[in-house]
Amino acid sequence: MGEGSTDTPQGVGHGGGRAIRLSANHVPVLLKEAIDFLAVRRGGTYIDTTVGLGGHSYEIAKRLGALGHLIGLDKDPAALKIAAERLTAGSSTALNDSKSESLSSARNDSVGGDWPEITLLNQSFASLAEVQGLRADGLLADIGVSSLQLDDAARGFSFQADGPLDMRMDPRSERSAEQVVNHLDERQLADVIYEFGEERRSRRIARAICRSRPIRSTAHLADVISAAARPMNSEQRRIHPATRTFQALRIFVNRELDDLRELLGAAPRILKPGGRVVVISFHSLEDRIVKDAFREGANKDTYYRILTKKPVTASEDESNRNPRARSAKLRAAEKV
Repeated sequence: MGEGSTDTPQGVGHGGGRAIRLSANHVPVLLKEAIDFLAVRRGGTYIDTTVGLGGHSYEIAKRLGALGHLIGLDKDPAALKIAAERLTAGSSTALNDSKSESLSSARNDSVGGDWPEITLLNQSFASLAEVQGLRADGLLADIGVSSLQLDDAARGFSFQADGPLDMRMDPRSERSAEQVVNHLDERQLADVIYEFGEERRSRRIARAICRSRPIRSTAHLADVISAAARPMNSEQRRIHPATRTFQALRIFVNRELDDLRELLGAAPRILKPGGRVVVISFHSLEDRIVKDAFREGANKDTYYRILTKKPVTASEDESNRNPRARSAKLRAAEKV
């Protein structure tokens, strides 16, 4: 996860090495705003729960100094390796391939020894709920699928280029989109499409999918959905008919909303007084969960001071430069 994306559109899939090189140069969404709301304290401990390609993490690390500690998590080992290279340029330390899959005490020699300790972990941010004794000055979550994932057709996240129906952020996960599409019964599949894609035509789409099984590729699935759910009005023509179904499958396969709830539940315990949590989301389901969690923390239990009365969105300039920023919403709160 991380580094910003959107559910509309599904992204331009290029595939192959060129896509990965393009993604490696990707500028994170709402970078300045996220760093400003984090208010990074020199020498502090900060957690980037969706380190992605390391864009946000690098800006945090620059402000921490040698006494600081940056902890980065990501489900995707491919993204984590790119982030490790970016965050440890000039260092002889490499990503540890052991079971812990962490990068500990890494230093960036190119910045004159004023680089913080960095720990990278190949795991979901939901795992923070199980960690005891962890205390941080700030926590950042950039929710959603990354450019690295969207732009690689072999990962199966986008219908813009044909690829296998995978959609797993963590390739070690057992459940893939192909398994979901081909093995859930029609009612279960319709419920997934409706709940996680907010797709009104979910029953029609699920029926068409079940009649077309087996479905093995993104292009085949997109064709089946397009035939079953032809746009009838200008609102439906605005996005591809398969967009919401692909979003639903991705969220379900990766347990994205469940993981987000676990992270937000753990955040008040992890943050020190005065510590800040910043979350960037890309669709209404995520944003609603974040808004409700912050509101409950501010009103019911009074452990948060909300810093964003309304979600912060990308400027017109950023949206023009990066279409994936158009649906981004940032919310921030401070532990009291």
